[in-house]
Amino acid sequence: MNESERRQESIQQQKDKIRRRYQGTVSEKVRIIPVTAAQPDFDDDSTPKRVAVYARVSTGDPRQTSSYELQKNYYESQVQKHPNWTLVSIYADEGLSGTSIQKRKEFNRMIQDCKAGKIDLILTKSISRFARNYVDCGQIVRELMDLNPPVGVRFESENLFTLKMQGEMQLMMFSGIAQEESRIKSNAMNASIEMRFGSGIYLTPPLLGYDRDEEGNLVINEKEAKIVRLIFFLYLYGYTCQQIADTLTQLGCRTKKGNTVWSAGSVLQVLRNERHCGAVQARKTFTPNYLNHKSRKNRGDRLSYFAEDHHEPIITPEDYFAVQKLLSNAKYGGRGILPELHTVVDGPMCGFVAVNPRWAGFDAADYQEASLRVCESSADLKTIRVEAQPGEFDLRGFEVVRSQFFHTAGAPCVTLSTKGICFNRICIQKLREIAFVELLVHSGKKMLAVRPAEKKGRHSLRWARLAGNGGWIPRTICGAAFIPTLYRLFGWNAEYKYCIKGICHNNCEESVLLFYWKDAEILIPDKIFEGIDHRFFRSAARRAVAAFPPPWADSAGTVWYAHCQLQDLAVIDNCGDWRLMAPAKPPAGGGERNFMEAGAVADDIQRLIPQIRRGDSTDGG
Repeated sequence: MNESERRQESIQQQKDKIRRRYQGTVSEKVRIIPVTAAQPDFDDDSTPKRVAVYARVSTGDPRQTSSYELQKNYYESQVQKHPNWTLVSIYADEGLSGTSIQKRKEFNRMIQDCKAGKIDLILTKSISRFARNYVDCGQIVRELMDLNPPVGVRFESENLFTLKMQGEMQLMMFSGIAQEESRIKSNAMNASIEMRFGSGIYLTPPLLGYDRDEEGNLVINEKEAKIVRLIFFLYLYGYTCQQIADTLTQLGCRTKKGNTVWSAGSVLQVLRNERHCGAVQARKTFTPNYLNHKSRKNRGDRLSYFAEDHHEPIITPEDYFAVQKLLSNAKYGGRGILPELHTVVDGPMCGFVAVNPRWAGFDAADYQEASLRVCESSADLKTIRVEAQPGEFDLRGFEVVRSQFFHTAGAPCVTLSTKGICFNRICIQKLREIAFVELLVHSGKKMLAVRPAEKKGRHSLRWARLAGNGGWIPRTICGAAFIPTLYRLFGWNAEYKYCIKGICHNNCEESVLLFYWKDAEILIPDKIFEGIDHRFFRSAARRAVAAFPPPWADSAGTVWYAHCQLQDLAVIDNCGDWRLMAPAKPPAGGGERNFMEAGAVADDIQRLIPQIRRGDSTDGG
C-alpha cells in the first residue's frame, strides 16, 4: 500500500468515527429544559405593553395638518382597543423629511425613551413614515431589537412586526423602496423648480419691506421699507452691521418675523438681498444630496437665474451696488465710506490708475473705465509711419532683442502670485531705497508702474524693510484685496506665478519703475512636468519652469521703431516735462457707477429716524 492509499484510508476511518458518534437518539442522561420566557407577540393581549406612537408629515403646509391629526386619532383608538396596552406618548414630527433623522426631535426623543426602558412597542403607519433612509431604518431597527428587553416596531401598511421577522430582507426591501421614492420625488421637485425659474416664475419668501398680493407678487410695504432704507443708508454712512443692529433695537423696529432684537447677521441678510433693488437671483444654493438635505452655495454647479426690474425697488441699484462693494471690502479691513478710484489726470503718467490696496470691491472693468475716462486716445498704440531721411540708417526689419534672453541679474524684476508681490533688490535700489511705494496700472498701455509714496498715503504699500546691517531688503506685499483683480486685468492664470523684467526712468528728483505685463514670463510649477525631461528649459525660479508668451516664438524681440515708441510712451515727455509724481485724483464727472454723496446719505438718515421713532414703521413686522 502506497502513501496515497494509506492517506485515503485514514480519512475514511475519521468519517466513519464521526458518523457513529452522531447516530442514535438523545441520551437518557440529557435533560431538556423547556422555554419559559414569553416570546414577543404583537397580537398577544395577555401581557402588558407600553406603547409609543410615531406620526410624521413631510411638510409644514396647513393642508397636511389633517393627515397629521388623522394619524394621531387613529392610533389613539388602536391603543384603546387593547386593554393591557398603555399609551406612553405620541411622538410627532411635523414639516420634516424622513430621509434624515438628525432634525427629527420627537423621533430622537422616542429612541432615547426606548433605550431608557420606557417603551416596549412602537406603532407607525409605514416604513416611509418611520424612515426613508435605507441605512437609518436598518440601523435603528437593529438597535431596538438588541435592547433588553427588545423593542419591536409595527408597520401598519406593510403588516410587518420587526420582532417576528424571519430575516431582514423584507424590511430592507421595503425601506429601499421608500428611499427610492424619496429620490424620485426629489428629482421631480428639482425639475419643477427649474421649469418655474426658466419661465420667469420665482419663489417669493417673506421679505422685510414687501408684502405679497393674491398672485404672489412682491408689493412694497412702506412702513417696513423705511427700515430697509435706514439700514442701507446707515451702512453707506459708515456704520457697521452690529452698530446698525443696536440702533434698530433701540428704535423698536421689528424684523419680518416680529422680533424686536436685531443681530448683525439679520442686518447683513437685508444688505445682501438683491430683491431690495428690484432684482431677483434664483438658485443661489442647491442640495446635492437628497438624504442629508445639506445645502451648498451654487458656484456654477447648477443653473442660476437672474432677472432685473422684477418688481418695484426700495433701494436704487446704485446704492445697492455701493453697499456690495463695501461689504466685499470689509473682510480686508477697508474703512472707507464710499468706493472711489484715483487716476493721474495730467503729465506723462496720465491715465495711470492707482491700485487701491485696501479695497476689494473693484474689478478689472473698473480700472479700465477709470483710465479711459481720462485719456481714451492712449488705449491703443498708433501705427508707426517711418520715412527714411538722407544720411540716416533705415532700421525697418530690425528688432531689439528682448532682455529676457540675456543675463538680467542687474535688471529690475517683480514676481507676482496670488499670495503676494515681491520686487528684487534692484528695484529698491533704483527708487533710492524707500520703504513705501504705490502701484499704478494702465490697461491701454499694458503697464504696471511703481513710484515712491508717503507712509500715510491713501495707496501706499510697504515693499521693503531695513535689515540688521542697515541695508534695505525686499518685503512681500500681501495683496489679497487687489491681486485677484490684477490677475483678471492682466488676463493671467491664477494657478501660476509671473515674472516681469522692468525699466527705470529717473532724473535728479523723480523715479518710476515700469513693467510691461504683456511680456511677463510664466513660472510653471515643476510638478506639471512630471515624466517630461525639462532640463533644457531655463529655470527662472526654484521648483518652477519659465515659459514665454506664444508670440515670442515668431520674433527675437520688438521692431526697432515700435521699441522707440514704447520708450517715448513710457513716461518721458520729449519736451522734458517729467512730473512723474503727479497725484492721482478721482475722475471728474459721473458715469454709470456714481454713488451717493455722504452728505445726501446723512440727510436721508436724519429724515427717516424721526419717522421710525414716532412709530410709523414699527408695526409692520
